[in-house]
Amino acid sequence: MSADLIHALEQLEKEKGIDKEILIEAIEAALISAYKRNFGSSQNVRVAVDRDSGEFKVYALKKVTSEPKDDSSDISVEDAKKVNAELEEDDVVEVEVTPRKFGRIAAQTAKQVVVQRIREAERGIIFDEFSNKEGEIVTGIVQRTERKNVIIDLGKAEAILAPAEQVPGEEYKFNDRIKTYIIEVKKTTKGPQIMVSRTHPGLIKRLFELEVPEIYEGIVELKSISREPGSRTKIAVHSRDDNVDPVGACVGQKGTRVQAIVDELRGEKIDIINWSSDPKEYISSSLSPAKVIRVDVNEEEKSAKVTVPDFQLSLAIGKEGQNARLAAKLTGWKIDIKSESQLRADIEQQFFNIDSVYNEDLEEDIPQDVVEDVVEDVVENTEQESFEEDIEENYVEEDMDEDII
Repeated sequence: MSADLIHALEQLEKEKGIDKEILIEAIEAALISAYKRNFGSSQNVRVAVDRDSGEFKVYALKKVTSEPKDDSSDISVEDAKKVNAELEEDDVVEVEVTPRKFGRIAAQTAKQVVVQRIREAERGIIFDEFSNKEGEIVTGIVQRTERKNVIIDLGKAEAILAPAEQVPGEEYKFNDRIKTYIIEVKKTTKGPQIMVSRTHPGLIKRLFELEVPEIYEGIVELKSISREPGSRTKIAVHSRDDNVDPVGACVGQKGTRVQAIVDELRGEKIDIINWSSDPKEYISSSLSPAKVIRVDVNEEEKSAKVTVPDFQLSLAIGKEGQNARLAAKLTGWKIDIKSESQLRADIEQQFFNIDSVYNEDLEEDIPQDVVEDVVEDVVENTEQESFEEDIEENYVEEDMDEDII
């Protein structure tokens, strides 16, 4: 080894960010192992590399004793004083034992250590870079498929798109450029393992941040996301600025912003609704595109009964219940959807039940025209908390009072 080695280590320090001193210490440790392996020595040795010239020397560490028993570990007081006159018994002295043919072995060992440390440093740099990107979007190119895992080239590293994180029906062809969401970065013996997803709701959030400046700047807040990957997504948005329409900002002029996201998701439909602190208003909006007539909420159970026009019942529920399922997930409320005719039937049944209870007090059955009036009133008056209590309090008791008078 020579000054060329030191120069090379200094260059690595500048280019790769690997501390020269760390590399030299690693080389010294490797040379100790190489010395013992090649020269069959079990003695305690130390290798020193000159930081300027790159030259190295091997020193055996020996104990000063008046009665040496093992030449590999002991040295007489007389011999020790030849090295250093101040040495006394029980001191430890370093005696140079550098082999003449050790140069080639040392060079090979140094090369192996440097290459290994470079590889470890690069892995560490990649791990630090991508671990800081957990929860972010990265763009990569599809390289190959291994055991149903899609391998994506991210430039400095490869990411794994596991089967559970792949969108049903999506095809990932060689050289396809796709955006994915980093869910986890692990350290392994082969380097960092980057796990990505195409199904995570976070992908939707990050895509909207990329396409909608108002979301990225915090003017518009994405409050909630519910998603069935590959099919449909619902998002609820809220504006911190009264002058900014949150839905309009997300849709963009002529739908350009949301269309860019739909294209990236390969046709997945996206419903954008206004978030509201009023549960009734929020639940009503969440069932978009269906129109809602009435919402009755139960705060304790966090459940809601929703009424829609007969012709919009299937639209509100959605194919295989998808629209209702996404709305429930978006709002966090249990939602029971009924048609207007079902609501009318429930109200009439309520009258029948009350009529049976108060049968002895009322001189005759509740007139049909009263029932019809109540039905219309309940359907139109969306401010009522519960139509059952309203019927008994405002209609039945009133009729009973009149009969008693």
